[in-house]
Amino acid sequence: MSPNGSDRSPRRPMRRKLLQALTAGLVLATATGCTYKDFPRLGMPTPTTEEAPTVLSLWQGSWAAALAVGVLVWGLILWSVMFHRRSRTKVEVPPQTRYNMPIEALYTVVPIIIISVLFYFTARDESKLLSLSKKPDVTVNVVGFQWSWGFNYIEPVAGSQGNAKTDPNLAAIPDRFTKEFPANAGGVYDVGTPGTRNPQTHNPGPTLWLPKGKTVRFILTSRDVIHDFWVVPFLMKQDVVPGHTNAFQVTPNQYGTFMGKCAELCGVDHSRMLFNVKVVSPERYEQHLKDLAKKGQTGYIPAGIAQTPHEKNRETNNL
Repeated sequence: MSPNGSDRSPRRPMRRKLLQALTAGLVLATATGCTYKDFPRLGMPTPTTEEAPTVLSLWQGSWAAALAVGVLVWGLILWSVMFHRRSRTKVEVPPQTRYNMPIEALYTVVPIIIISVLFYFTARDESKLLSLSKKPDVTVNVVGFQWSWGFNYIEPVAGSQGNAKTDPNLAAIPDRFTKEFPANAGGVYDVGTPGTRNPQTHNPGPTLWLPKGKTVRFILTSRDVIHDFWVVPFLMKQDVVPGHTNAFQVTPNQYGTFMGKCAELCGVDHSRMLFNVKVVSPERYEQHLKDLAKKGQTGYIPAGIAQTPHEKNRETNNL
């Protein structure tokens, strides 16, 4: 019995068990050597490119870090509620502590460490995802406009005459991209309206065809306002900015037709700026380009707004 008549002995085993449970939970949340396949996707769609697992892994790692912090905070809250509540038999003012330097240092240093680690992995993965060092197998100029999408397939296609490097419709694309275009790429195009539908799935929007297993470079240009090119299961999107050309690369690794959309509020019909991405075999892809040429969709649609050569080529970083 304690001096005030209460029996506190049952509390000690309970404290030890709670501490052990919190420690075990923290270890399980932070010390497992799991890959992205071992975690649930946490709301993310199934990746369909070789690059997408990098995004998914970063997403899952951020959730794991948040969960570990949450478990610690919830544990401390429960600890305070259970073991530092007011005694029923003893009414007194608890000891007043103005500050505790070790604790204050702890809750200053730990968040800095967490943010630094998250920043490191984010910067590392972003550099990898935005790298254009690998020469692409396929180049597609994605043109955003109110209120749909156009796709310039920059490739030599039988029945299409011209040169993408000098085509006036592609004049808005900086030289650092055009120098990588294939020689004598007459090209073909496809362009949609908000009422266009995929003939197989009947999903709204035009359909962008891509070959499975080939590295595809998207060159993103806008004719009017800021849009955002987002293929949902690619786990990758990027702004389409008038007067500024963005680009990224992916390698599709699953067949299928996937949904895409504009992820930037671009005006009254923003919600209708939908499109589809159909991943097929390289042979079927080449046949599709020939089919577009037979329909008369040869050459290119205008890529973007006109700029002076100096403004267009301000960014001179190498690919």
